[in-house]
Amino acid sequence: MTAPVDTPVRTEGGVGTDAARPDGTLKVTGEFAYGSDLWADEMLWGVTLRSPHPAARIRSIDLGPALAMPGVYAVLTADDVPGEKRYGLEFQDQPVLAMDVVRYQGEPVALVAAEHPETARRAAARIVVDYDELEPVTDARVALGHSAPTLHPEPTPVVERSREAAPLHPHGNLIRHLKIRKGDVEAAARADDVVVVEGDYEVGMQDQAFLGPESGLAVPAEDGGVDLYVATQWLHVDQQQICGALGLPQDKVRLTLAGVGGAFGGREDLSMHVHACLLAMHTGKPVKMSYNREESFFGHVHRHPAAMHYEHGFTRDGDLLFVRASIWLDGGAYASSSAAVVGNAGLMGIGPYVVPNVQMDCYGAYTNNPPCGAMRGFGAVQAAFGYESQMDKAAAALGIDPVELRCRNAMSEGSIAPTGQVVDSPAPVAELLRRLQAMPLPDPLPVDGHDLRRMPGGVSNSTHGEGVRRGVGYAVAYKNIGFSEGFDDYSTARVRLEVTGGEPVATVQTAAAEVGQGLITVQQQIARTELGVERVVVAPADTTVGSGGSSSASRQTYVTGGAVREACRRLRDRVLDRAGEQRWEDLDLVATLGDDWVEETVVWRHRPTEAVDPETGQGNAHVQYAFAAHRAVVDVDVELGLVKVVELCCTQDVGKAINPQAVLGQIHGGSAQGLGLALMEEVVVTDGLIRNPSFTDYLIPTILDMPPMTVEVLELPDPHAPYGLRGVGEPPTISSGPAVLAAVRAATGQFLTRVPVRPEHITGTTRA
Repeated sequence: MTAPVDTPVRTEGGVGTDAARPDGTLKVTGEFAYGSDLWADEMLWGVTLRSPHPAARIRSIDLGPALAMPGVYAVLTADDVPGEKRYGLEFQDQPVLAMDVVRYQGEPVALVAAEHPETARRAAARIVVDYDELEPVTDARVALGHSAPTLHPEPTPVVERSREAAPLHPHGNLIRHLKIRKGDVEAAARADDVVVVEGDYEVGMQDQAFLGPESGLAVPAEDGGVDLYVATQWLHVDQQQICGALGLPQDKVRLTLAGVGGAFGGREDLSMHVHACLLAMHTGKPVKMSYNREESFFGHVHRHPAAMHYEHGFTRDGDLLFVRASIWLDGGAYASSSAAVVGNAGLMGIGPYVVPNVQMDCYGAYTNNPPCGAMRGFGAVQAAFGYESQMDKAAAALGIDPVELRCRNAMSEGSIAPTGQVVDSPAPVAELLRRLQAMPLPDPLPVDGHDLRRMPGGVSNSTHGEGVRRGVGYAVAYKNIGFSEGFDDYSTARVRLEVTGGEPVATVQTAAAEVGQGLITVQQQIARTELGVERVVVAPADTTVGSGGSSSASRQTYVTGGAVREACRRLRDRVLDRAGEQRWEDLDLVATLGDDWVEETVVWRHRPTEAVDPETGQGNAHVQYAFAAHRAVVDVDVELGLVKVVELCCTQDVGKAINPQAVLGQIHGGSAQGLGLALMEEVVVTDGLIRNPSFTDYLIPTILDMPPMTVEVLELPDPHAPYGLRGVGEPPTISSGPAVLAAVRAATGQFLTRVPVRPEHITGTTRA
């Protein structure tokens, strides 16, 4: 067992305590200011005109009717973009405003600024765009010239394709092809008595469904630049892309984080950022843009839909011999972070198991569907539905308990991943599963006199329990933490220590985005622990300090936390040098500092990762792995196709719980999103058109859908990480959904292969 990691000072409200969130009361009482609450004197309102077609050429745009409306200050098109016409997280492939063609429904075509939001909307509706509609490419496999998926939301004929579809971009339709080659799969498949199970699986498009739609306020500055207050996940990458589009240097484009109403990956890409800045600089007035719910569905990326084929080979005793798999991810019209999602899906795509022989091919493709990018657990979520389904299928074929089969092949510390990387910190995969298995199961439903509210559909009196069957399912998953494959992943922290009002005060400033996960609290806790002071102020996040990286990949507590810790320790060393030979705990900071202050700015990096070999996928791609497991208990009305999740239990290793209450919140929230994807959440896209852009028709779990949860948190420290911690936010989203799906299969006796599971899949009226 790895030795515990030392925590220097035990302080009330420090590391390891349930420190209160400074923004908690404001958010609960409705007093917290979100991006949509921004306001400025003489402010104009910006509106976006979007394409109604998934694929079309733009013949002409007539702005005259919009410009003629009273109260309209500006109407802009691509011709008004002064700098680079395209932007993008990884590739500059997305137009600021559509030029010659539109590639997805909802693509921005023109902008309007007016003195009232309704005036702006009416003016946008008067813009006349002449489109020449094109046949959209709506399937990732077809886009690449592979065979169409054998699975589909609705029964459709399977069409074989021998050639790649017409290219949607000059460089073709392939975003990335990741290959992993380990051992000799062909030889393993020829082994005596090998038991082979195969399966095709499909995952629908999930939306981040954050409660605060995209919003921001751009204010033109006297120096010819612009100040943007925006709800985002990554201030500095936003700044970089905005500077390119506006043709301005970095010091002329200043970003400040506005209140964020949830993110989950959907705010990594630009939305209204450049548009608001363009309008503000064109009109010379502040411009606010705030999407409504429907526009939000078109204004941000979604989780990639996936089609997967898996082939697992086992010995008769249940030892994994080989895995051969292909994954197709639909990136939609523009790349966003698809290359990284392909990397995660492929590199995590075998699961937390020891497999000597691996052949994995993971593809990301352009289509005319809505753009897809980062969402919690990106890539690893889709793959987990595939490999965990295979483990259940193999357990049935071998006559081995599903938990036992997983434990028999589980990773542990010292195991070698499919990339050849050694797992060099605790990997308690089997322990997580055993702990779940040991938890008591909920009481069975009574045969007579039961409460209908406990039935699937019972709240609406849809069933009296005639066709209700119970099922139990397990799943385990792992996720890389932080940015991988050689990305220069770092964060910057500035910490100042001074005396204010007769007591020492620490001020922490980073550009890391608080998106609801509790990062502000974590920064306070680390500063309290390292400096031993009670009062810690976290300054607003903006671009006046170096980059904090993205609030994604479960990385902020690790990387920004590491930066804050290092800055505090350097401050401590400087003060100790001034004080002479004293221990920090014995210092009188008020007397030592006096009227002076000390400040340190640190750029902190974790240990380096490396790009994988393009032909074999071998390499030390990841800085850390995190592990989680779930057990789901469901009741299913097999006659009506209704599902009620009775209980959802989770075990997860977090290394060190910096804030135990916040850790539980992350596990509960992540589990809810996984449950949602398994049973109800899907952006339904038909022929490139979104059919359900509202919370009326896009369903997310409510308090009535979420079951009681039992959570056991393990703290097995990673010796390479600050305080031994592991990223927490993503792993529960990965294993919860497959566990729910496994439980539904157990209840129905059907080997369902598509999520979200719909009632008609269970009743057999359509394929799944």
